[in-house]
Amino acid sequence: MFRATGKGAEKAFANEAGGHRWQRVPPTERSGRVHTSTVTVAVLREPTRSEVTINKRDVDRKTCRGSGAGGQHKNVTDSAVQLTHRPTGITVRVESERSQTQNTETAYSILRARLMEAKQQRASSARDGKRRKQVGSGMRGDKRRTIAIQRGQVVDHVTGKRVRVKDYLRGHIEGLQ
Repeated sequence: MFRATGKGAEKAFANEAGGHRWQRVPPTERSGRVHTSTVTVAVLREPTRSEVTINKRDVDRKTCRGSGAGGQHKNVTDSAVQLTHRPTGITVRVESERSQTQNTETAYSILRARLMEAKQQRASSARDGKRRKQVGSGMRGDKRRTIAIQRGQVVDHVTGKRVRVKDYLRGHIEGLQ
């Protein structure tokens, strides 16, 4: 999961939803076989604080130590935050930052986004169908884009356009739209 902000961010990622097929030949592959991976992408707009308000009394907040490597700091600091929205049962856990305050802000932001998504799904079954159509089944044939490292090109199967992998990896996706 990642967040894109700034002028034109929504327009830049509007056509990214769907299946992406990634083809590459790993450096450890002796016989040159192509390995293929599939990623499904859904693009959701993050709501503002005024669009979705969360009553703090409806949220159970727990803190704990983060999991994974981190050494002495992680072993003595309760920086991970878990929020549970009681009316809906939605739970969010964030431990990406060192600071409990930053993790709490991120968790509330994610919770707002999930609450807005749940509200919109209840309100409109058409949107639910649209999202399901964006993500698809995740199978190889259900693809939006193919990134072929060995050929050095990226193909958008909807528009039929191609760009160089170097440009695509630098974030230049304008040529595919």
